[in-house]
Amino acid sequence: MAKAAGTKKSVKEAVKKPVKKILISQPKPETEKSPYYDLSRKYGVELDFHPFIKVEGVSSKDFRKQKIDLANYSAVVLTSRNAVDHFFRICEEMKFKVSQDLKYFCITEAVALYLQKFVQYRKRKVFFGADGSMQSLIDVIAKQKTSEKYLISGSGSDSTNKEISAFLLKNNHEFAEAALYRTVSSDVREVLQKGVYDLIVFFSPFGVKSLFENDPEFKQNSTYIGAFGPTTSKAVEEYGLVLSVKAPMPETPSMASAIDRFLSELNK
Repeated sequence: MAKAAGTKKSVKEAVKKPVKKILISQPKPETEKSPYYDLSRKYGVELDFHPFIKVEGVSSKDFRKQKIDLANYSAVVLTSRNAVDHFFRICEEMKFKVSQDLKYFCITEAVALYLQKFVQYRKRKVFFGADGSMQSLIDVIAKQKTSEKYLISGSGSDSTNKEISAFLLKNNHEFAEAALYRTVSSDVREVLQKGVYDLIVFFSPFGVKSLFENDPEFKQNSTYIGAFGPTTSKAVEEYGLVLSVKAPMPETPSMASAIDRFLSELNK
């Protein structure tokens, strides 16, 4: 990958470094009404969309090998839309009818609202964290006055769910971790090699991991880095990168709004 000149320190120092090209590590929006295109028009920046990761569902055959009886659980923990998608996919493939009494514990309100794709939301018992952090979700679970059996929906390598598991174990709750999908790196080597990006935006820890799997010699130099969600921000820092754009925040609940504010401040 072509690197921008400078060192990691220069990212902090070069506050006024202009942003002309942004790499969004997600699929290209299906509609021109996306707020990202508003950013492009407002600031004259070029946007490239390329997902750094892809999700592969675990087959019902492999799920059965986990020896998890879905009927045994009164609550399900969902930390992403992928977790929602693949929980209901497995239920359908297993011909398991989801009880109306099942409780849903979601990492964010956005994930909770995504349940509407599969169930009548207002008739379900849905809970979600206050700020999108794992701790806020744990706090919600801790306030439950009833004893539940929790099924944690995720991928086999989802380290973010380990905090939930540790809490449930420590507090003697019955639970199981269900590996319903796998997150694997996409091949984006050609994308990284063809141009210099002034800002690269990540949406999951796996996306950050994918960057270094595709380009083990990656150096941040003067490239700005954006991250959505606390676990993604943590991964950015663990890989030794400097984080410049962070969401969600009280004033910038979406990544598009966070980038908007960042570019506005750069242009002052």
